[in-house]
Amino acid sequence: MKKNIKKIVGVIACVTLLCAMTGCAMLDSAINDLKGSLIGNGYVIDTYDNYGNKVMTTTGDKINIEGNPVETTSYDSSGDIITGYELSSIITINIDGKEIQSCGDTCIFEQKGLNAEVDFQQENIYSNTNGSITDNTYIAGIVNKYKNMFGKSRIVVVKSQLGQPITAYSGDEVYWEIPDDLPKMTKLMIDGKALYIHRANFQIIDKALLD
Repeated sequence: MKKNIKKIVGVIACVTLLCAMTGCAMLDSAINDLKGSLIGNGYVIDTYDNYGNKVMTTTGDKINIEGNPVETTSYDSSGDIITGYELSSIITINIDGKEIQSCGDTCIFEQKGLNAEVDFQQENIYSNTNGSITDNTYIAGIVNKYKNMFGKSRIVVVKSQLGQPITAYSGDEVYWEIPDDLPKMTKLMIDGKALYIHRANFQIIDKALLD
């Protein structure tokens, strides 16, 4: 048992070192989260209605996003009360010491220095296998999860809740994750800059599919 734990710790240490040496996007995201929690990050926040019309732009130097847990109660088979927590639909945006509570709107948090792909046009995708073993869906699933850790060359297309195009981003090292402490939120790292998408439709497309 102890030997297995040592092996696991060793693997984790090696992966962490490899991430630090090769520019792991997942590690960049964790550092970005830590900075945001401690002092905040600079963002431009664009808010849209359901049709994709921009209704407000907010900028700030020290911004953090927080979820709002709500206490829940249920009963077990013995009739005892079980207390738990689940996230409400409300997010709290801390902006240079002030707050906005937001619920229902589409919000795109673009870290300063990240630029939208203003000339992007949606294309149809036609792909065929070349017979490579990496085309196998099971193997590809494992490989792509690993590649996501380090960032992949991708296009991110963001649409309104009713499917109207809003904006797009591209990067050579794009990583995505679902924060477990933020409701209806997806976080991406695009070439070292964070992008949060809240309550919007989107696609993350490998650039290789568009070549």
